[in-house]
Amino acid sequence: MAKQPMLKFVSVERDMPEKRPPNLRRTDFKEIYAEYVDAKAKEQASRCSQCGVPYCQSHCPLHNNIPDWLRLTAEGRLQEAYEVSQATNTFPEICGRICPQDRLCEGNCVIEQSGHGTVTIGSVEKYITDTAWEEGWVQPIKPREERPESVGIIGAGPGGLAAADVLRRQGVQVKIYDRYDRAGGLLTYGIPGFKLEKDVVMRRNEQLEQGGVTFELNCDVGRDITFAEIRERHDAVIIATGVYKSRELQAPGVGVPGLERAIDFLTASNRKSFGDAVEEFDTGRLNAEGKRVVVIGGGDTAMDCVRTSIRQGAKSVKCLYRRDRANMPGSQREVANAEEEGVQFEWLTAPKGFTGDPVTGVMVQKMRLGAPDATGRQTPEVIEGADYVEEADLVIMALGFEPEDLPTLWGEADLPVNRWGTIKADYITGETELDGVYAVGDIVRGASLVVWAIKDGRDCAEAILERLSSRSAIAAE
Repeated sequence: MAKQPMLKFVSVERDMPEKRPPNLRRTDFKEIYAEYVDAKAKEQASRCSQCGVPYCQSHCPLHNNIPDWLRLTAEGRLQEAYEVSQATNTFPEICGRICPQDRLCEGNCVIEQSGHGTVTIGSVEKYITDTAWEEGWVQPIKPREERPESVGIIGAGPGGLAAADVLRRQGVQVKIYDRYDRAGGLLTYGIPGFKLEKDVVMRRNEQLEQGGVTFELNCDVGRDITFAEIRERHDAVIIATGVYKSRELQAPGVGVPGLERAIDFLTASNRKSFGDAVEEFDTGRLNAEGKRVVVIGGGDTAMDCVRTSIRQGAKSVKCLYRRDRANMPGSQREVANAEEEGVQFEWLTAPKGFTGDPVTGVMVQKMRLGAPDATGRQTPEVIEGADYVEEADLVIMALGFEPEDLPTLWGEADLPVNRWGTIKADYITGETELDGVYAVGDIVRGASLVVWAIKDGRDCAEAILERLSSRSAIAAE
């Protein structure tokens, strides 16, 4: 009888890939986790209990067949594991790196609930696909036949790229329009290299280009081309712009030099990693070197900012968040990594205003958690008389993102948006009230996770394929 390769969680302990020491990783922008070696990947995959109802899969937005590719990995059938993983996820090596597994698949692992420590799903997922690239199993897209229909996609972030992949594999002609000079959206310019090295994103862009996807970069819709012109060019249009407008803080001192938006700070840092000339960085404005940095916010963007500041050589880095550790929206794994690297968190604090011109400090209010609000989260309340000033030379606002006013920017008054400014679209198909116009990702959901954008892009592409096939069938009658 063949030896049982799975259910080893009782005898094999959870073991993450080796993490680089903080004193080394804080000096560069390389990823902090090493790659599994083959034997370790097999060992950790073998801990899966092969649940009859796999909660890891049901709590993954893409419903990845996680138990299946864990078993294939444990059995040494890596190419098959990659094919199963790729069947439901356009970019598994990216999700393996940046998904908050502690809140999704790993956080709902049955053996985690039983006290044995979750299967390291994300690390195995990353290992499978990185191996696939090394072995040449990832091939350019080659449709069996070309189709005459074309789809225009506005936005080269994860949602737009995922849709392009699905459409192109079926022979549809795909053109992506993006305002930046490189495709990838926040994968390229928002997420730092220590979480997602940029060659990982660039090779996916190249794969799509080699497969026939056309990119029109440095193209700002509403300025370089109208939305109406894009609609005229294509049989369908997908809006996948994401949300890039930073939420603003209304407080005394806002607007003085030294107060910066998180997106500007992260984009400048990522551009430098590409070797670009970045004036705002070179002049010191968006460079944390030697400065006392204060980051305001508690989400993943705030974590990216504090950890980037450390790597730029900041004198000190502090993060202000109005709730406590247990109630922050960012990944707890990221908080732990930041603390290891020297970031100091000031829980239950909120900015009241700013001193100096340029900025010299943040006026801070101490908070406590009061009664729960409508969502069930405790509402922060100000503790009167407990204010203080936190010294700062650079303050980074990481308060979240809102949609830009697309109907105005694009001169398209009929583009349907809700009261929050996000586009009204069907949550499954992405279809809007405008004929042939679809929308996916954050521009529909609001600021969300990369994995949700990938799901939306894939689902929307399938809906468009169904629509195009229906039209072809009618035309043929």
